[in-house]
Amino acid sequence: MEQLTHYDIENDQKQFPITIVCDAIRTPENIGMCFRISESFGVDKIYFHEISPSVENRIVKKTARNTVNQIEHATYSNFDALINQLKAAGNTIIGIEITDKSINIQDFNFKNHEKIVLLLGSERNGIKNTALVDETIAIPMYGRNSSMNVIHSLAITLYEVTNQLGSSQKI
Repeated sequence: MEQLTHYDIENDQKQFPITIVCDAIRTPENIGMCFRISESFGVDKIYFHEISPSVENRIVKKTARNTVNQIEHATYSNFDALINQLKAAGNTIIGIEITDKSINIQDFNFKNHEKIVLLLGSERNGIKNTALVDETIAIPMYGRNSSMNVIHSLAITLYEVTNQLGSSQKI
């Protein structure tokens, strides 16, 4: 068995109708990893709140590696206005959040939604305004802890979304 390098692998590159909105995420490592994970799964665009660490932050740059230049991104100042704008453009707003109405991720049919916004809440307070969210999904947990790092949740969610959408998407 031989371990392969980046030069040995040609990924089946696809772009998915997925937008990520980060609701005031403040940890530079999480911002950097958001870029890496999103690029890996063919996300269309990422929005960061203006108070989040910028792409010029050295920790964001180091963690994101070169993916900052490979995925479209923008900042916003008004959360409610951005979400309403994305809804008006035909997106379904899906919060990755534990609520009394959350659907287990494996039971949610992502194929029923033409354009998807995955909404990530802040590390401390979760999603600011859940009234604007169309659906919430949760990842089943089996340990004592009831939550995980926001970017780990994003990675698991993107795996499930792209797995469901992958068979029907074109390059």
